[in-house]
Amino acid sequence: MSRAMTSTVPAAAAPAPSKNTKTRSRFDSVWGRSLLQLLIAALVLRAWQFGVDAGWISAFMVGSPAEIWKSLVRGAADGQLWQDSYYTLFEAILGFAIGTIAGSALGLALWYSPFVARLTEPFIIAINSIPKIAFGPIVILWFGTGLISKVALAVSLTSIVALIAAYQAAKNADLDFQTLLVTLGADKRAIFFKVIVPSSLPAIISTFHINIGFGLVGAVVGEFISSEHGLGHMIFTASGLYDLNTVWAGLFMLMVIGFGLYFVVDYVERKLLPWKEDTHHATLNV
Repeated sequence: MSRAMTSTVPAAAAPAPSKNTKTRSRFDSVWGRSLLQLLIAALVLRAWQFGVDAGWISAFMVGSPAEIWKSLVRGAADGQLWQDSYYTLFEAILGFAIGTIAGSALGLALWYSPFVARLTEPFIIAINSIPKIAFGPIVILWFGTGLISKVALAVSLTSIVALIAAYQAAKNADLDFQTLLVTLGADKRAIFFKVIVPSSLPAIISTFHINIGFGLVGAVVGEFISSEHGLGHMIFTASGLYDLNTVWAGLFMLMVIGFGLYFVVDYVERKLLPWKEDTHHATLNV
């Protein structure tokens, strides 16, 4: 008599996480990365100050972290730093908003008439190929040295990006869905609002990160050319006096404003396009 032999294979146990994996996950958290970034920045500043104190680095040519801090404190105490920062921030946000809205509207409007789109395409390409900073003297001549000229220069930078992104997104909208709506009796206006605009919104919103930086660049460049206020005016005036510490102080405030605007835009994008964050996390976890 034969007896059936059954054997059981024990399930393989999951390998225990190694010490290196635990260390990597600990430092790869938000707090861990932030701590490392602050540590790197502190080490760079300390090495910079040490080089200045030891005479290895020229304080006149490079500046000094200690003197930059004093310049920041002095500007904050008399209020001039906050006034200049507010002026530049307001110009950048206004230029970003007007340029993005106007450019997106024009880009979507080009979808309505393929003939007009083909007619204007060479002009759009030509304008896009010109560095917008070159428009600075013309904008100052047209709009003067006040707020409007800085906003206009920021708009010239942001609008073309939004226009191209919106038009390309409108052209790439789902043709099958458009055909289906046509067979159901939808007119061009209905297709525009039910297909073109919704499908183009992700591309338009994705330009926010680029355009907020361009808005800041436009504002600062306008202040470089001609202005009595703003961080660009502060940096330009200090550079003419060879006051490099004040120049660094102005650059530091621009960096703070840029970081702040970036995270605000990032928050808005995640709220408006929540699936992009899920896709990003899924990609990172592969």
